[in-house]
Amino acid sequence: MTTWRLRGSVPLIVVMLAACAIYLPGILSPPSLMDDVDAVQAQIARNMLTSGDWVTARIDGVAYFEKSPLIYWCIAGSYRLFGIHDWAARIPIALSSIALALLVFAFGTWAFGELAGVYSGLAIASCVGLWLFTRILIPDVVLTLTTSLAMWGLLRAVDEQEAHPRLWAYIFAASLGLGLLLKSLIAIVFPVAAAALFLLGNGQPFLREKWRCLRPVEGTAIVILIAAPWHILATLRNPPYFAWTLQSAPGHYHGFLWFYVVNEQLLRFLNLRYPRDYNTVPRLWFWVFHLIWLFPWSVYLPAISRLSFRPVNRAGRCRLLALCWIAVVLVFFTFSTTQEYYSMPCYPALALLIGSSMEGGGRLAEWGRRALTFLLAGALSAVFAILIIVRKAPTPGDISAALISHPAVYSLSLGHVEDLTLQSFAYLRTPLVLAGIAFAVGLAGTLGRQRYGAYLSCAFMMIIFFLAARLALVKFDPLLSSRSFAECLLRSPPGQIIVDHHYYTFSSIAFYTQRPELLLNGRWNNFEYGSNAPGAPDVFISDATLKALWPGPSRLYLIAKAEELARFEQLVGVDGLQVLQAGGGKILLTNQSR
Repeated sequence: MTTWRLRGSVPLIVVMLAACAIYLPGILSPPSLMDDVDAVQAQIARNMLTSGDWVTARIDGVAYFEKSPLIYWCIAGSYRLFGIHDWAARIPIALSSIALALLVFAFGTWAFGELAGVYSGLAIASCVGLWLFTRILIPDVVLTLTTSLAMWGLLRAVDEQEAHPRLWAYIFAASLGLGLLLKSLIAIVFPVAAAALFLLGNGQPFLREKWRCLRPVEGTAIVILIAAPWHILATLRNPPYFAWTLQSAPGHYHGFLWFYVVNEQLLRFLNLRYPRDYNTVPRLWFWVFHLIWLFPWSVYLPAISRLSFRPVNRAGRCRLLALCWIAVVLVFFTFSTTQEYYSMPCYPALALLIGSSMEGGGRLAEWGRRALTFLLAGALSAVFAILIIVRKAPTPGDISAALISHPAVYSLSLGHVEDLTLQSFAYLRTPLVLAGIAFAVGLAGTLGRQRYGAYLSCAFMMIIFFLAARLALVKFDPLLSSRSFAECLLRSPPGQIIVDHHYYTFSSIAFYTQRPELLLNGRWNNFEYGSNAPGAPDVFISDATLKALWPGPSRLYLIAKAEELARFEQLVGVDGLQVLQAGGGKILLTNQSR
């Protein structure tokens, strides 16, 4: 078999082009910001920029202590450069995804060689999980980037041939500090625990010798210098400073530090946090789902078993570290509450091992290629069958008319997937055709005799597939976003906006209207703790208050789920309700005609 090589800057260009083709379209022409956490993150960043308070995150004026601020700062910085737009909010996540692919490429090239670096970079850039979980503005991909940089810094700091070990030790420490500002304590736990396992796995003499290479005293100072100022300021601005209690209950307020450290870190790990505004994926599925998150490259996971993990050279040490890295993340979340995307920080380690196994080839890698051929043939057949079944199906209204609601699973990241029906695919004909083309491209590559061509065709397949998936997301826009309702409000006479029940359900309204809101029965989940803080804004109203305000002279707008219409008809009377807009399972009401 001919040896295939990429020369010069071509490897970097291949990975960069693939990553840009996958992640840049989400910036240039994204669907609207989605309700729930997507628009919430964007709105918090805007509040920071417009208020000048870069320490305490706020939503509708209510203190929000759950998350670290670096992702808000990045989004706010994007706003400052490009203006406050939904596409500007997505820039930091998209650029972080591209940077992660390039980092994994560089890491793999340094550890295993050029080809393995290309395969590793393509694997992380084009796997399903990274694309899927970067559709929303969560900081996990940035945390994955800092974790990967920390792991590479560790290896280079202890590498005997490294010309600048001190610099890489500092990079390791700086990555930990930045991680603390992204996702709090797990940003320290994951790299440090993986590093400890790795050093112990090399034996005691190696541990004693290399521990000094990490310069723990100077490194600790760097971590403190980066992360401490915000933590100190947030504590001072949101007293009380210390609360020695593990009781997390309704109506309790113990300041920022207690909520951020005790409630959000310790009690959440123990599943005792209040409010319990999250769900957890069953442990077995949490592990098995990685076959999907790493698709199509997960077919090469069995080939990893043929690799050498003996730390006798750079490649062996990198594989051993990757194994420790994966084990720490997966075991941690096996014993904690977890969402589908929580394991993202170990994707680069898996991509490095997959890239190394792909470069090595062998029987198991060949079996992986055959398995992928079978899967792609099945997927292509399924797409073809669905297109035939729905070819004449009507598509009245938006796609929400063809979905079946399952609100019990919406606290999971992918809960809305269960809403899909066969009829709903009639609204997705164009994305289905594109997906079929993607599978055909991948199948043509895997059927060929050249395994390198198969790898590249699979990467190209995923570029087309993600384009199809993005078009499908646009079809779901009426269901997932409230932008059309915000536009209706902007066209209507000025009035007070009232959001029913939970702010998150209609969070894109605030972003697109840029107007304050009243929250009807809204002391709920993420708002409950901050609503009890001293000086919390008076934005919460009850049914009784709404009933008293509705017949008054002021114009009111009420956004709610469509299923709540009968409740409001009973509360304020049928004659007092004007329906301005309905769709996507939502309804916009007003107390006055135009």
